Amino acid sequence: MISDGRAKFEVGSAEALPCHDESIDVVTSALTYNFIPDRVGALKEMARVARSGGAVSFYVWDYPGGGIGFVTAFWKAAVTLDSEAKNLAESTRFPFCTRDTLRSEMLSAGFIDVIVEPIQVATRFADFEAFWYPFTLGAGPAPGYCVNLSEEARSSLKRKLVDTLGTGAIELPARAWAVRSVAI
Repeated sequence: MISDGRAKFEVGSAEALPCHDESIDVVTSALTYNFIPDRVGALKEMARVARSGGAVSFYVWDYPGGGIGFVTAFWKAAVTLDSEAKNLAESTRFPFCTRDTLRSEMLSAGFIDVIVEPIQVATRFADFEAFWYPFTLGAGPAPGYCVNLSEEARSSLKRKLVDTLGTGAIELPARAWAVRSVAI
């Protein structure tokens, strides 16, 4: 819970924000942009509610550039065993999550002086089992795919990943694109 009275959180559709025109100082979105059906429409809506000079920003994983290394490793292994798995991979589903396309979409929505910068961190897993465990929980595309495999297919996938990553500590990169501009 945020007790600072300057902060206010609202739930609503990205294409129809429940806010008055030019009423918000900072409009931002975290890791949701790729799920919005009308992305440019949502950006225009962010511009509508932002005060002149207010910050408009969002960030999204660099899926096509391998931005989530552990997810990329999972799908690469899955595709070697099941070519249809490629259709479920975020890199296939969200090809627009690139620096150039995100900038272009902001410009299409009427923003100027758009800045797109990477946010990069390393994801670290103590060992292979720490890496594997989240994929067994079923939440999200890769884990959902994993838990719906037959036991034999899941074991094959696990072996393929062990062959690729080893059983010891695993460190893989994670990168998101942070996009920002100022409302006119």
